[in-house]
Amino acid sequence: MKHADFNKEILYCRVCGLKYEEPPWGIDGKTPSFEICECCGVEFGYEDGTVTAAKRYRAKWISSGAKWFNRKFQPRDWDLKQQLANVPQTYR
Repeated sequence: MKHADFNKEILYCRVCGLKYEEPPWGIDGKTPSFEICECCGVEFGYEDGTVTAAKRYRAKWISSGAKWFNRKFQPRDWDLKQQLANVPQTYR
C-alpha cells in the first residue's frame, strides 16, 4: 500500500471523509477513539465498526440532508462530493 493510501485509510472518517490530524481508528486502524465526528456525527468504533455499518450510517446522514454535526467546524466552501471522495476505499 502506498503511503498516501495508508494515510487515507487511517486519517479520514469512514463515513463522511473528513480528515483528522489523529487517526479516529488509531494508528493500527483497529483501535477506535469513540469520539464523535465533527461533520457526520458518527461515533468512531460504534456506528462505523463494519463496512456495512459505515455505509448504512452514511446513507442515513446524506438522506437527512448531510448536515454538519458541529456546524462551527464547517468550512465556508465545504463541498459534500469532494469530501466524500476522501472516504477510505474499503468503506465506499
